Amino acid sequence: MFKAYIVDDEPLARDELKYLLARSKQVIALGESDNVEEAIADIIELKPDLVFLDIELDEDSGLDLAKKLEKLKPAPAIVFATAYDEFALKAFELNAVDYILKPFDEERIGKTLEKIKRMQKMGDQDFPISSMKNSQNGKIAVLVDERIILLTIDDIVYLESSEGKCTIETMDQKHKVSETLVVLEKKLTNTKFLRVHRSFIVNIDFIVEIEPWFNSTYNLIMKNGSKVPVSRTYVKGLRHILGF
Repeated sequence: MFKAYIVDDEPLARDELKYLLARSKQVIALGESDNVEEAIADIIELKPDLVFLDIELDEDSGLDLAKKLEKLKPAPAIVFATAYDEFALKAFELNAVDYILKPFDEERIGKTLEKIKRMQKMGDQDFPISSMKNSQNGKIAVLVDERIILLTIDDIVYLESSEGKCTIETMDQKHKVSETLVVLEKKLTNTKFLRVHRSFIVNIDFIVEIEPWFNSTYNLIMKNGSKVPVSRTYVKGLRHILGF
């Protein structure tokens, strides 16, 4: 049974979401709030597994609250529940596990809960999802459609995020996965992977050439022929790792 907290400035929306979560028989709502200040205090005290978070609050921003929640230990998994789909990309950059739109749909909420359960199973015994450890046996578990597949870490060339969706490219395949780049980066901590761009993480073993580009940026030529951009923000780190 998941423990949830709801943040929304519309009482009817909170009531509707509580009703649908109760019907799922998988979630108990520990509390609710209509503002960031009260929500953060309650969440620290109650330690929910999940936070269903509206983005456009009356006087606050749900995105700001999400940034604060990311710093908690343990941090709750965040599901944005909002009427505004234009914030989807930003939401996934903040490590949200899902993004559901109003008016809420019972079937869609059910899919969200199933996704969270699959992600929980792929991690260690602790919830929430943001605390999942990278694989210690040389493999990484990822969600592809409705399946959990295991990829050999050494086979991954690079990871790319585009419009909130992440693609993992190996030498001979591309996998469109459900996790965000932020989540995957945490799984790959202390490995040979390096973030070189807001949207790219590369396996340094597959870099065969560093191509100077404009404005002190670079392109990385990968072993499979792909080109990966290096933004100015990450040039210093790349130089330090590769010594050029």
